[in-house]
Amino acid sequence: MQCFVYKSLRKADTYVFLRAQDAFELMPDALRTQFGELVFVIEIELSPTRKLARENVEVVMANLVAQGYHLQFPPVPESAGN
Repeated sequence: MQCFVYKSLRKADTYVFLRAQDAFELMPDALRTQFGELVFVIEIELSPTRKLARENVEVVMANLVAQGYHLQFPPVPESAGN
């Protein structure tokens, strides 16, 4: 499955995966407004055997099929006492 990844300029470390290049209309208007300008990062081929750094590839693929996009938010910082 082909996937196009974009970085939000408004939200640090936040990425949008789209099933079609520049298909921002797949995202709800509220999300597009919240994320601001999105800049193309990379085109990748997803498969169940591919590893992604911070996301479960099967969840990403399911979201792309169901809604056309997947959101990747920054990692939650670990608390200082652990």
